[in-house]
Amino acid sequence: MDANKAGAWLRRRAENLLALMLAVMFLAFLLQIVSRYILNWPVGWTSELTVVMWVWMVLWGAAFVVREDEEIRFDLVYGSVPGRARRIMTIVTAITILALYLGSLPAVIDYVTFMKVQATAYLKIRFDLLYSIYVLFALAVIVRYGWILWTALRGRTSEPDLTMPGSGV
Repeated sequence: MDANKAGAWLRRRAENLLALMLAVMFLAFLLQIVSRYILNWPVGWTSELTVVMWVWMVLWGAAFVVREDEEIRFDLVYGSVPGRARRIMTIVTAITILALYLGSLPAVIDYVTFMKVQATAYLKIRFDLLYSIYVLFALAVIVRYGWILWTALRGRTSEPDLTMPGSGV
């Protein structure tokens, strides 16, 4: 299996996991509505599970599912400048994001590992496990922007597609 096929396979599995999280969140939400308003028996764990799934969905999706060209951004200025300026903007942005994420990573890991002392109220999920998704997200951002910096330094940048409604131009 070549790298492109392996990457596509991993991306599909990440999408499958994201869909599973959405299904769990939706079912917990429905159960919460039924138990609270129909059975008059409110349960707290459904609300907690919904919030946990939401946090994991957002960070998992941003880390492993959403591609760079699918991100929402204000690219009016980026799309209107020549290629050399775009490349410089990409390099400056990538360096800035890498500096911020790499600089904060030790403190993030320290905080997440410290949170093993607490757990959620109903499901008793340790907070270090709950917040571990942020460490994965931060590492994915570091890898992504490292790759963006590498390709920009080699002279390749993505050109905005001016035919797309969200191109900003």
